[in-house]
Amino acid sequence: MRRVILAAAWAAIAATVLAAPLGAGSRLPERIALPNNFQPEGIAISEKGTFYVGSIPTGAIYRGSVKTGQGEIINPGGPGRASIGVELDDGKLFVAGGGTGKGFVYSARSGDLLATHTFFTPTAPGQTFVNDVAIARGGAYFTDSIRQFLYRVGRGGVTAIPLTGDIQYVAGFNVNGIEAARDGKALIIVQSNLGKLFKVNPRSGVAREITLNEPVTNGDGLLLDGKTLYVVQNFNNRVAVVKLDRRLSSGRVVTHITDPDFDVPTTIDDFGKAIFAVNGRFRPQGTPPPTEFWLAQFRKVGGDRDHDDHDDDDD
Repeated sequence: MRRVILAAAWAAIAATVLAAPLGAGSRLPERIALPNNFQPEGIAISEKGTFYVGSIPTGAIYRGSVKTGQGEIINPGGPGRASIGVELDDGKLFVAGGGTGKGFVYSARSGDLLATHTFFTPTAPGQTFVNDVAIARGGAYFTDSIRQFLYRVGRGGVTAIPLTGDIQYVAGFNVNGIEAARDGKALIIVQSNLGKLFKVNPRSGVAREITLNEPVTNGDGLLLDGKTLYVVQNFNNRVAVVKLDRRLSSGRVVTHITDPDFDVPTTIDDFGKAIFAVNGRFRPQGTPPPTEFWLAQFRKVGGDRDHDDHDDDDD
């Protein structure tokens, strides 16, 4: 059976993880197949183990179980839609719409499209890329990798929040993944092209850099587990494990996780001590995309919390 490969620090912990196969004690599939040609990107997993994955080119939504590996498409998507980052909250799926400049809201139960929010209307390709989403204090916060803004969807509608402070956008893909911290009082974002992390005030948009011992270049999806932050480094085919300080002012990359089942992982979410990664399998422009896609399971490294078994309202 395959095993997680841990590089760099934490030799003692690495030895413990390497001593047991990934599936040991978890009874969860190590690999979950997605529909052929689905071209996935984002993932959200409920406390019951129901997962939701979106399709980049069509905006389709696939729902399955991390316990059985079985699932189905609950929304086929359609013209003018895309699905990048996905977040689950209160029975609703919040979906980042990439180059459409929009955010979409779906029913997690029925798959019905409930709302469409327009953040920016592009007049040409490459003007916007709404990339990821996190829930904090009653609002959904969306990142844009091209425009230096966060977009908040809340009771007052849509608010564009300029990102200021220590952050500065440069050429290429900038802010990508986002996570809520401190009960929603702060947001953590990753600037993919520069490999930097920032703590952001969700009201003002002021970003303060989280100093690191090494950059997390190609940072994509984020998962915060207590003070442990998992940063997917997509084209590096690995996940950086970052230990954050209490103030979220500094962090240390303590190890990297690689896995034979990684093929340009994009986003991750957890279920208990297991983490599931979406494989985007991105290829150079002009190259035909692969037809097969899957989720890859790996295990937490010194995680700080587990899911419990209380009911969620996703099904």
